[in-house]
Amino acid sequence: MLLLALSAVSLPAVQAQKKTKAKLKAPKVQADAIYDAVQKPAVPIGGVQGYADYLEKNQQYPTKALQSGHEGTVNVTFVVEKTGVISNVAVLQATEPELDAEALRLIRGGPKWTPAEHRGGKVRQRVTIPISYHLPLGAGGPAPAVVDGQPVKPAVGTTGAPAPTLVTAEQPARPVGGTEVFFEWIQKNQKYPNLARQRKVEGRVPVEFVIQKDGSLTDVKLAGKRLGSGLDEEALRLIKSAPKWLPAQFQGQPVKQKMVLPVIFQL
Repeated sequence: MLLLALSAVSLPAVQAQKKTKAKLKAPKVQADAIYDAVQKPAVPIGGVQGYADYLEKNQQYPTKALQSGHEGTVNVTFVVEKTGVISNVAVLQATEPELDAEALRLIRGGPKWTPAEHRGGKVRQRVTIPISYHLPLGAGGPAPAVVDGQPVKPAVGTTGAPAPTLVTAEQPARPVGGTEVFFEWIQKNQKYPNLARQRKVEGRVPVEFVIQKDGSLTDVKLAGKRLGSGLDEEALRLIKSAPKWLPAQFQGQPVKQKMVLPVIFQL
């Protein structure tokens, strides 16, 4: 009788275990579901480095944002579809309208992706890419001041530790008539090289120069990656022939100021 009683108790327990195992069964992949975490994430065709190269090559700093001194990081979210195309491109949190618009353009114009896989099938995956914009040295804000060719050194702090080597000009150098007038002059006088036009080469050429005490632009040279096809030479020509600026001011006196600005070429 005791054995029969034990057997009667064990039967419901076995049935409960079977039900538990059934509940633990992995759910099926939903056809239209958008996943944030998957077993095999989506990757850009050409690889992560290839995608990074695309972003670097094609990113453009909006002229209006550059003139206004706006910078920051735009987080763009989108969905990689099962076909590898992207959809639902949007900015997670608005920053500056010009930066947001350029980040959206950049992502929408990017290459296709290899779709994500989850539980043996292709699925839609949500991806977020940060697009950062950092102003070139001197653009849109004060830059280090130089007096008689030497960096200005502030007084040593009370702790005895040396303060930063450079201080910022009280009034940074700026184009006569304002930055908008200067960029209009650049656009008006820019001569797109025939070779670059034939090859459909476009982009930004960062140019470094020094605004002297009298407002003239000197020591003009390239400050970044070359584009070639005559664009680098044209950028240098433009800055060398540009009109004078209002010099930077430090303690009421004009001082030299180094600056880097991108000359933008766009077909």
